[in-house]
Amino acid sequence: MRDIPGAWRRTVEGAGLVGADGSVRPTIFAEMSALAAQTGSLNLGQGFPDEDGPAEVLDAARAAIAHGVNQYPPGRGIPDLLSAIAEHQERFYGLAVDPAREALVTAGATEALASALLAFIASPDDEIVVFEPYYDSYAAVVALAGARLVTVPLRWPEFEPDLDELRAAVTDRTRVILVNDPHNPTGAVFSAETRAEIVELAHRHDAIIVTDEVYEHLVFDVPHTPIATLPGAWERTVSISSGGKTFSTTGWKIGWATGPAELVDAVLAVKQWLTYVNGAPFQPAIATGLRMPDPFFTGIADALRAKRDVLGAGLAAAGFEVSVPSGSYFTVADAAPLGATDAADFCRALPHRAGVVAIPLTAFARPASRHRYETLVRFAACKRTEVLEEAASRLASLSS
Repeated sequence: MRDIPGAWRRTVEGAGLVGADGSVRPTIFAEMSALAAQTGSLNLGQGFPDEDGPAEVLDAARAAIAHGVNQYPPGRGIPDLLSAIAEHQERFYGLAVDPAREALVTAGATEALASALLAFIASPDDEIVVFEPYYDSYAAVVALAGARLVTVPLRWPEFEPDLDELRAAVTDRTRVILVNDPHNPTGAVFSAETRAEIVELAHRHDAIIVTDEVYEHLVFDVPHTPIATLPGAWERTVSISSGGKTFSTTGWKIGWATGPAELVDAVLAVKQWLTYVNGAPFQPAIATGLRMPDPFFTGIADALRAKRDVLGAGLAAAGFEVSVPSGSYFTVADAAPLGATDAADFCRALPHRAGVVAIPLTAFARPASRHRYETLVRFAACKRTEVLEEAASRLASLSS
């Protein structure tokens, strides 16, 4: 087949999906999920729950469908969800958001992130600063937009950035500082010092801050602190989140962005030409979820903390060195004590050796940086406890 010119090529190159021979590979998630199905392995690779979310949220979606909420919703989102998003930001973080001007519903956080980056990147000379390893869509969208990705490394085992390296990365060419906190894939929660330095650097270099906060309610030690709450941050920050992780509805793809009206309008200007709108009956359901009582939100964090501990104990017993996460679905473990020298090879063999699927951390890094993560593996704890216990039992065979 002839080569097809176009922006798709730089997008997959940015995502690291082009082989040495020029062929395009599937994502590591597609590869590992297929391997899980082929081998009958437990899939602790991709981050999706294996349990439904709260009945109130599911019932609200059913009711919306039954009552005819099945056509295009308004372009910004249904007013009740916009109001629920604003209420949520005030309730948890003390942020006053105008639901009519400073909030936008999107097709998941991924679309909000893509729309924001496409909206704010103006030139091939623009640089987007991200923390590496990073959620894989970041590099793909930056490449699609034609900008330059600049990375700040997060190092095992704490995965906290070195502030001198952060200062060196942010320059007058920086258009956006993209902050994923709580962090995927490492499970890190950034320190107050790191958050404050990000805001200071954004002011110094006139950069926009875009945050990915989809794990905001899945933190284990201290409550989540959005960067937008810091002094001087709101006016240059677009905060992005979604209902998928909080309410175990990842397939619904209901996300949102909040921030100053002029920044949200810029995101909308791009977003309206991507999906236009989405998920009409799911929008009132997520509004119901955002208004759930406090015990629900503390309960999901407590439940995931317990699952994190089950998974971590099983990994340690199997011979891994474990980085204990402070948030998110994920735990990173070092497979070097088990003889691993290449995380991707280790993960491809793991289903056959132990009947468990995981993701190499190298999949979340640029080729030039992968040596920092060459034996590190990501496991997802967002599964039923009995599944995690069975995974731990299977992994124990690695050290026998």
